[in-house]
Amino acid sequence: MAMFVSTRLLFFSIIIPLLISITLYQLDSFDPAPLPADSLVSSPTSIPPLLNDKFLTGAEFIGVGLLNNPEDIAYHNDSGLIYTGCVDGWVKRVSVHDSANDSVVEDWVNTGGRPLGIAFGIHGEVIVADANKGLLNISGDGKKTELLTDEAEGVRLKLTDAVTVADNGVLYFTDASYKYDIHQFIFDFLEGKPHGRLISFDPTTRHTRVLLSDLYFANGISISPDQTHLVFCETVRRRCSKYYISEERVEVLIQGFPGFPDNIRYDGDGHYWIALISEVTTPWKLSMKYPFLRKLISIAAKFGVELLFMKNAGVLQVDLDGNPIALYHDHPFSHITSGVKIGNHLYCGSLLHSYITRLDLLKYPAQKKL
Repeated sequence: MAMFVSTRLLFFSIIIPLLISITLYQLDSFDPAPLPADSLVSSPTSIPPLLNDKFLTGAEFIGVGLLNNPEDIAYHNDSGLIYTGCVDGWVKRVSVHDSANDSVVEDWVNTGGRPLGIAFGIHGEVIVADANKGLLNISGDGKKTELLTDEAEGVRLKLTDAVTVADNGVLYFTDASYKYDIHQFIFDFLEGKPHGRLISFDPTTRHTRVLLSDLYFANGISISPDQTHLVFCETVRRRCSKYYISEERVEVLIQGFPGFPDNIRYDGDGHYWIALISEVTTPWKLSMKYPFLRKLISIAAKFGVELLFMKNAGVLQVDLDGNPIALYHDHPFSHITSGVKIGNHLYCGSLLHSYITRLDLLKYPAQKKL
């Protein structure tokens, strides 16, 4: 009798779930591809000499409960206001003060979509990369919102991500994936195929042009201070590259990040600040290396089970040549999507938190590793 019970237990607890799993795996059409070899390794040259690995120790939190996943942060120097896009569709404005407690959050414009990247146009307008809507132009007074483009060369924008504005008014932006929308972005990561694009929009001619395609989740973008090239991040491939505008050529700036790069911001003082949404954890390393694991993870994700996790997010400071200078991070930190230096403070946006995180760089500087 005991043997019969144990056999039945084995059958129902192991054999049947195993058969179901095998059947689901075989029937699922999701087909992950091997990733480029350079995306599977971390480069020791991407580790800076200066570190602050206790970011949260000195962190302050702005707009707690009033900012719902503020993904990107753009600072308007003349007004002293931060503009940030939230998951509820609001582009919000946040006043910047010496004391974080004095900051005021204002509901400015609701796009009706999911505003991500934000930049300022040359005529006082606010340009928004809205993941759902496309590329938007909001008048400086917030009274008019105009759709600039929602397709490029016959292909719809599926996940409009980040935007930057050149001095001549031309807009450059990323479409992270033409296949998956923002609610499905994890499947773009897992599929391991290049669906991202780098795109330009000329407000004078109203022409939208694809500059680069076949990018691995095209994400943050910034224009160089001399206006000769763009710097853009590929999150899945863990690298940032230069795109020379006149020459139409690409050159890798930095690769083999210790984490996954998201937005990139120039600080006006010779540095880029690159947000890292997470370190490359062991589960991430294994899944990136083995496509069959990514398929299993995708099947679990379809049933609402999250097998991958993010931790140890931060912001990496590099010079204009891509040489790492300092890294501000913390192990409990995750989903940090933007980092902007305003005065002596580093302000960070997030896809997870309901506030902007701020760190005083003078009080809590990155220091040499022992």
